[in-house]
Amino acid sequence: MMTLDSFKQARRVLHGVIRQTNLIYSEYFSGETGNQVYLKPENMQVTGAYKIRGAYYTISTLSEEEKAKGLVTASAGNHAQGVAYAAQKAGVAATIVMPTTTPLIKVNNTKSYGANVILHGTTFDDAAEEASRLSAEEGLTYVHPFNDLRVATGQGTISYEIFSDLPDVNVILVPIGGGGLASGVATYAKILNPGVKVIGVEPTGAASMKACLEAGKIVTTPTIETIADGVAVKTPGDKVFPYIQQNIDEIITIDDQELVSAFLDMTEKHKMIVENAGLLSVAALYHLKDLGIQGQNVVPIMTGGNMDIITMSSLIQHGLILRGRIFTFSVLLPDQPGQLLLVADILAKEDGNIIKLEHNQFVNINRQSGVELRVTLEAFGNAHKEKILNALTQAGFCAREVDPVL
Repeated sequence: MMTLDSFKQARRVLHGVIRQTNLIYSEYFSGETGNQVYLKPENMQVTGAYKIRGAYYTISTLSEEEKAKGLVTASAGNHAQGVAYAAQKAGVAATIVMPTTTPLIKVNNTKSYGANVILHGTTFDDAAEEASRLSAEEGLTYVHPFNDLRVATGQGTISYEIFSDLPDVNVILVPIGGGGLASGVATYAKILNPGVKVIGVEPTGAASMKACLEAGKIVTTPTIETIADGVAVKTPGDKVFPYIQQNIDEIITIDDQELVSAFLDMTEKHKMIVENAGLLSVAALYHLKDLGIQGQNVVPIMTGGNMDIITMSSLIQHGLILRGRIFTFSVLLPDQPGQLLLVADILAKEDGNIIKLEHNQFVNINRQSGVELRVTLEAFGNAHKEKILNALTQAGFCAREVDPVL
């Protein structure tokens, strides 16, 4: 069971192993959301995510016989690194099964800690099935990523640190995948202060725990689709579920588009890289007013920061497009000298910064019917974008916005 004594034991084991990820007051998010927001940056943790807590603590509880068999686990990436790191420190062999869709940075980091990595299936559940098979056939000790109360206890040590930094915290926002983190954090938080509100956050496309709570039992979500790979779990843990039922006050669901916006905010305003699953709690800040939560001390737990460069680049581009800071328009021009100059003059007067320009004379069979000009611009936001498009219209150009190709 998860008790005050077990949480204290986990803290003793983890002392000197994990980093102190002290709360960071966010003036930006506080101003945006009407609450006092303090970020819990577990993206700065050893191995780049909170998962080291549960993995290290669990492995510390194993018998010498269990460790001698070798370890196996399944993970979308962060638990993999936690187990690999802890196994290396303990001098134990570890096999990690990861989905083939796992970001390269997580695969390479796991290998760098000396683990044997097997890529299998396209989802966490596929990888978990393979890890279970290896455990049964080869006698390996399975360290479950979330459905283990020892793992959940290790993750729950986050709550002690939150209360140490902010004793009068009112609300804790915690991402939910399989439920290990949320159950540990919520249980320990309620022990420390039964009045604190703990809100779970899931992607709309993978709201498995919400489905379980509504059903009153563990159910499997048939399909999941989300960019938050760290919480893409079809079947939450049955061992941690009772703790979720008892201690989670609410669940908020977040669309992927909101995670794109949150990534841009976190990168620009706090100069921190937070992976999509870790951004769930940040995006949830904007939903608190719908729950009547205003003027409160709120702590969103940012669970990890292991993101590959290509994904970062994609999120930045989509974020800029979403906010109207990059856009592309198409306009048909008479095939006459000086037409391009007229358009460029309007853009210059409206402070539009040209990123790319394509002048296609062959869009029509009859060139006299018009040539197509496609311009990709940098703007200050959606209002500025509309101002530029209106200026083109007023000048007699029929400009239409099209999908940018960067």
